[in-house]
Amino acid sequence: MTPGVHRHHANRPAPRRWLCFTPLLAILAAYAAAVLVGTSSGAYASAHKTGARAASAHLACDGAALKAALPAGATLDSAAAETGSFTPPPGSSPGPPMPIAGLPGFCAVNMTQDDVAGNPVHIVLWLPDNWNGRFQGVGGAGFQCGPIYNELADGILSGYATAATDCGSNDPTGSFALKNGTLNRALIDDFAFNGIHMMSVDGKALTKSYYQSGPRYSYFNGCSTGGREGLMEAQRFPTDYNGIVSAAPAINWTKFIPAEIWPELVMLRSNDFLPACKEAAFTEAVTRACGGPDGVIQNPDSCHWNPADLVGLATPCGTITATDAAVVQKIWAGPTSVTGRKLWFGLEPGASLAGLAGTSTSGGVTTGVPFPIAVAWLGTWVQQNPNWDWHTLTYAQFDQLFQQSVNEFSDTIATDNPNLSAFQRHGGKIIIWHGLADQLIFPQGTINYYQRVQVTMGGPRRTAQFARLFLAPGAQHCGSGAGPAPGTPYQLRAPAIPLQDVANWVERGEAPRSILAVKVDPQTNFVTESRPLCAYPRTAVYSGIGNPNLATSYRCSRQARSRL
Repeated sequence: MTPGVHRHHANRPAPRRWLCFTPLLAILAAYAAAVLVGTSSGAYASAHKTGARAASAHLACDGAALKAALPAGATLDSAAAETGSFTPPPGSSPGPPMPIAGLPGFCAVNMTQDDVAGNPVHIVLWLPDNWNGRFQGVGGAGFQCGPIYNELADGILSGYATAATDCGSNDPTGSFALKNGTLNRALIDDFAFNGIHMMSVDGKALTKSYYQSGPRYSYFNGCSTGGREGLMEAQRFPTDYNGIVSAAPAINWTKFIPAEIWPELVMLRSNDFLPACKEAAFTEAVTRACGGPDGVIQNPDSCHWNPADLVGLATPCGTITATDAAVVQKIWAGPTSVTGRKLWFGLEPGASLAGLAGTSTSGGVTTGVPFPIAVAWLGTWVQQNPNWDWHTLTYAQFDQLFQQSVNEFSDTIATDNPNLSAFQRHGGKIIIWHGLADQLIFPQGTINYYQRVQVTMGGPRRTAQFARLFLAPGAQHCGSGAGPAPGTPYQLRAPAIPLQDVANWVERGEAPRSILAVKVDPQTNFVTESRPLCAYPRTAVYSGIGNPNLATSYRCSRQARSRL
């Protein structure tokens, strides 16, 4: 790298544009920090309770000391001792950057490592003074790997040396996939797998040099794109991590991303873009029909409510028509080929339609607002045409683009390999969880992947020795909805992050029979509801005794879910 290549990142990674990432952060913004009273080991209080740790011996947090300790090929951009409060750089989140308060003393390191094509990959490593002897890699969202500073802060609050990376791009639109009109394979590989692996290798190496002792254990923690990155590590680089938490993983990328535009295509070709209040009416009706008094559909597979039952209902934005009902039924069913072959899964009944069947009404005219990642994928990546007009999409073209996506990109980014033998041999453990009301990533895809892992790895019992799936009824994408959810590293000081569960599994051999899910009141930041999420295929049932809003009042049933 020439001296000037990385200097615009001399202190911190460059500001980012937040076009595609903003919808996800808006969903997560309602879920804040809390302390759970009367619940189990997954809560924030226990996950972060490590006792009074003495300050760890380490190098000086300055350029002279750290330059000599850098991994081979890396360049030091900055190193600064921080304590108490940290303000992320401008552009690192929607809106003005807000200081992160209450932080322990730590060394904030920014370094750069070139990829094979000379693209600078920026790595952020936070090294706490009171180190717990462990390393944590954290992931991204949408088309971005990171860094997400809440994740870094959450890591050091628990004593982890914590690393994040931009994977060589700070562009949330996915346009980095093209260079001079052709696919930029180096940056595509960086986003798909190489950037996180570089971060993991270099982050652990510098951690070892800084503390003069390597991490005893290494963990990866991520949701959405971060969840995909965790499973990517298990599939491609099985010795990078001892334990992985993969939440709402964006696996099966080359199938589910095209499927995200299916709801808009159905409305487009039906000449029937549903206004928001009609979409809400269908969601409310199916929840009344199939859900409990808490507004949660425990098992969407058992819900057979027909949208046609709502035809004739008057809403503030018009009367429900037979065409409206047919559109919703087709969205729930998921995409098919022109010959009727099922291509992928649809949204679960009860999940919000606003994420993937978004619309906007102005002057009495309703138009479609597709999820931008799906449009960018099919336009910029698959067709290499960033100006593609999705309104021209037909069912036949969708069929062709779906297959092209699978054929051209699966080896790079599908992240759907069920053979985790090397990860298992390494002693790795993985927790996967997914909300059953996820409005962006189809939970059936995660269930399907886990079932294929079970088949490949010798059956459910053998698979459960190192990999377990937990389903969260009523939970949305990376957070609670009508139903509670585990915490994610996106949420600073989030309760119920299952990282401690996977650490207990790795370090103590305590395989989790359940993990904790919670709901947080956004006004008070207190947990109002908690549930255990049972290892698939079991489900949590009320014991009949105790407060129904507490996890301690539930047990895991032996009755299997009805699944694919």
